[in-house]
Amino acid sequence: MNWLEERKELIRVVREMNALGINQGTSGNASIRVGEGYLITPSGMAYADLAPEDIVEMSFSGETLGKRKPSSEWRFHHDLLAARPDFGAVLHTHGKAVMTIACQRMDLPPFHYMIAVAGGNTIRCADYATFGTQALSDNALKAMQGRKACLLANHGLLAGEATLARALSLAVEVETLCETYWRVLQTGDPILLTDAEMDEVRAQFEKGYGMPQGGT
Repeated sequence: MNWLEERKELIRVVREMNALGINQGTSGNASIRVGEGYLITPSGMAYADLAPEDIVEMSFSGETLGKRKPSSEWRFHHDLLAARPDFGAVLHTHGKAVMTIACQRMDLPPFHYMIAVAGGNTIRCADYATFGTQALSDNALKAMQGRKACLLANHGLLAGEATLARALSLAVEVETLCETYWRVLQTGDPILLTDAEMDEVRAQFEKGYGMPQGGT
């Protein structure tokens, strides 16, 4: 199959990442699960120039189909989609706010209840490793255990969700949380929610209350 509609959706979403200001240039990348593998954005191409045939198809056995090279970060897309059947799509962004917190190698603590949108009481920051390496992918998988998003130290953000639309919604939310946390740190020590309070929020989310929409 050619997966034409999925290719178009991938292009639409990465263009929207830049339009929303949660990414810039060609620094981010995205993937979507299809068949026995996934589609991923190519390396080094401006999103405005992308056509469906530029999107790269990859299998979980490592085979690549298409005329372009896959993103240099294909490893963490590959490993996350292989390890997490709940993920139908993965986004990677270099938003200014997520980079600010990631460059301080901070976890996001439960300073706001929307931290729970990423699946836990914190949003972890993965240990640093050089971009595009297996070490970075390994660190990301560890930070994403029980989570749908993590920061990458001195780098950016990873977000995984059932669909591209939901992954984009999650990435926007984490960017906002990072910007808010940076502002909170300017005013004093954050006042954190307790584990019990966060558990109650997650229970509400599981019932469908207060969850960002952005597709099914």
